[in-house]
Amino acid sequence: MVSSKRLVAALVLALVPVAAVAAPPPVLTLQAAADQAVAQAPLLEARRAQAESARQEAARAGALPDPQLTFGIDNLATQGPGAFTAGGDDMTMRTVGISQALPSHAKRQAERAMGQAQAVEAGATEVATSTSIRQTAADAWVTAWGTQQEIAMLRALRSAWNQDIDAATARLRGASGSAADVLAARMEALDLDNRLDEATAQEAQARVSLSRWVDTANDAPLADPPDFTVLPFDESSLLARVDAQGALLAWPAREDAAAAALTAAQADKRPAWNLGVSYGSRVRGLSDMVSLQVGVSLPLFTRNRQDRGIAARAADLDAVRFEHADARRAQIEAIQRAWSQWEAWGAQVRRHRDVLLPLARDRVALALAAYRGGGDIAPLLSARRDELAHHADYARMQAEYGRAWAALAYLIPAGADR
Repeated sequence: MVSSKRLVAALVLALVPVAAVAAPPPVLTLQAAADQAVAQAPLLEARRAQAESARQEAARAGALPDPQLTFGIDNLATQGPGAFTAGGDDMTMRTVGISQALPSHAKRQAERAMGQAQAVEAGATEVATSTSIRQTAADAWVTAWGTQQEIAMLRALRSAWNQDIDAATARLRGASGSAADVLAARMEALDLDNRLDEATAQEAQARVSLSRWVDTANDAPLADPPDFTVLPFDESSLLARVDAQGALLAWPAREDAAAAALTAAQADKRPAWNLGVSYGSRVRGLSDMVSLQVGVSLPLFTRNRQDRGIAARAADLDAVRFEHADARRAQIEAIQRAWSQWEAWGAQVRRHRDVLLPLARDRVALALAAYRGGGDIAPLLSARRDELAHHADYARMQAEYGRAWAALAYLIPAGADR
């Protein structure tokens, strides 16, 4: 009996740590942040709804207008004993009819083309929005990661600066130093604490910005970043595929829509037809009557009507084409500028990591050894401040390097042939 109780107690104790320790949240990678942002973005849902709206409009474009039902009384007498009565005259009859407007075939074709172009434009805008969301989420992830790196750097330096306080305190106790040295070392450490608090606040703000796109961003630890030294495309490939990038996807459809509007304006110079039929019922056994009507528009005075509209739509088409050309130049410029920034930040990051930070660390080590050997504290504090500045620059450069990488890595929409 005792052994059974001991066995149960042992099992309970073995299970307690398992129940008490919650599973850590999964780390959030940059790619996962971009994917989740696209999956969760209300803005993208809005673009999808707009694309569906455009597709529905395209499906009805070019349809015939609704027919018109007419009814009334024809040839109603206004004088005599039967004035204003349905049977007051042999020619009076009650009529019911239907008519149908028939726009020109060219007009309807132009409307269909415009609807299709607008649907394509809405779809391209949806893809461009998805690409923009990926870029923005990736930028927010890099910003949060950069503040995290800065905090880790400041904490490491804060621990190292305790050595200065300890060295100054030891010299004061050994009567070889002064209280002023201890106070100076503590003041420098307190300034570092202030910077650490500021960096912590910046990290919280960066997490809030990231959580706009990723719901779990506030709690999820960030994974290691991708290799910012390698991009999925080279510069020549990006320039060759400039028209496939989000900023330019909708422009061909806009040109097609403007061209369709011009075609529709030109079609206004062609006659539109109208067909109608009506049935008339007469009283006193007189024969009923059927009437047929054919109507046609007469675009005779086109100089200040249709021709003006054609000229306006032609100017609109020219404007869209020129704007497209300007947008293409702007995108090429943006690629080249972003590429040069990425290369420049990479060079600066490598220089700081391989040269400046080791030199700053060696300078601090020499200054600390000299101070412990009886030297002045001013060179040590100066070396510490310079080391802090170099580390802060390095953290900032890493974040800028990552943002430049993200700006280029997500230029081509997801799912496109890479």
